[in-house]
Amino acid sequence: MMLRTLCRTGSAFLQTSQRSVPRLWVTPVQQRWASSLPMNTVVLFVPQQEAWIVERMGRFHRILEPGLNFLIPLLDRVRYVQSLKEIVIDVPEQSAVSLDNVTLQIDGVLYLRILDPFKASYGVEDPEYAVTQLAQTTMRSELGKLTLDKVFRERESLNSNIVHSINQASDDWGIRCLRYEIKDIHVPPRVKESMQMQVEAERRKRATVLESEGTRESAINVAEGRKQAQILASEGEKAEQINKAAGEAQAVLAKAEAKAKAIRLLSEALAEQNGNAAASLSVAEQYVSAFSNLAKESNTILLPSNTGDISGMVSQAMTIYGSLAKTSPRTPAGVEETSEDLLSPSGSPPEQRTQ
Repeated sequence: MMLRTLCRTGSAFLQTSQRSVPRLWVTPVQQRWASSLPMNTVVLFVPQQEAWIVERMGRFHRILEPGLNFLIPLLDRVRYVQSLKEIVIDVPEQSAVSLDNVTLQIDGVLYLRILDPFKASYGVEDPEYAVTQLAQTTMRSELGKLTLDKVFRERESLNSNIVHSINQASDDWGIRCLRYEIKDIHVPPRVKESMQMQVEAERRKRATVLESEGTRESAINVAEGRKQAQILASEGEKAEQINKAAGEAQAVLAKAEAKAKAIRLLSEALAEQNGNAAASLSVAEQYVSAFSNLAKESNTILLPSNTGDISGMVSQAMTIYGSLAKTSPRTPAGVEETSEDLLSPSGSPPEQRTQ
């Protein structure tokens, strides 16, 4: 009978203790932070990565480690259950004003972990609500320091600044913020249209600049091509003139050598027997040939008074030849004289003389 009464009393006490647990820790939202509060069954098994806060007669006693634990009935009670895993919290969408007075709608995700279960249980009433509100206020203050363009460019620095600010305030709560990520940034429709126009103008500007640079490069390439073409043409013309001059010089030299050879052969021929007669015949032939070409190249004709006297013309030419042969210089001693010096006015070759 007494045993039955004791069991009923213990059961009623346990039910009363369960009803006296604050609703904060048994709501569905708080189940992400802690599992449901267990009953004191003397022998308790604590799961891994959980910390159970035990109170003895309403005062903090100890933290149960994972594994097997023993509690005193009626005196000990599990007051809080904290999860030591990394916790993900959605930060609700909120409005913030940037440095250039643009209203933005921003939401994010917060990643945190409980490092000190005692502080997380007794340092703050609602850890999730406190961290969420701190993240929102920090986000507003950080966005107020940046312009709209920098908000999109410096998201990583903005996230790191928010994490640093949260960690400074949450050290007394035993909570460590690991990282904060901005999910979406919504701008007003008019601002969005102006940003789109700005982007299009920037793209048109870059296209115009690229086109002008292409035109400039094309003009430079054309000018360089013309310059190289002129240089190559001048070098080719120079080489052509050099080759032409060399060819003309060689031609003149060849003509001079041929003329010298012809004169040498003519002098040898005149030095032979009957050379004067052959010279007279050649002069007569050239005289006749010259008269045959008269009035072909010009209308002006100069004729001698005795054009029909061919023999007189030949004798006059031979007289001039004889006088030139007399006035030619003598050869040095011991050297044979040329055929022009050996010819006498009569046309007969004299004998060779040595000093």
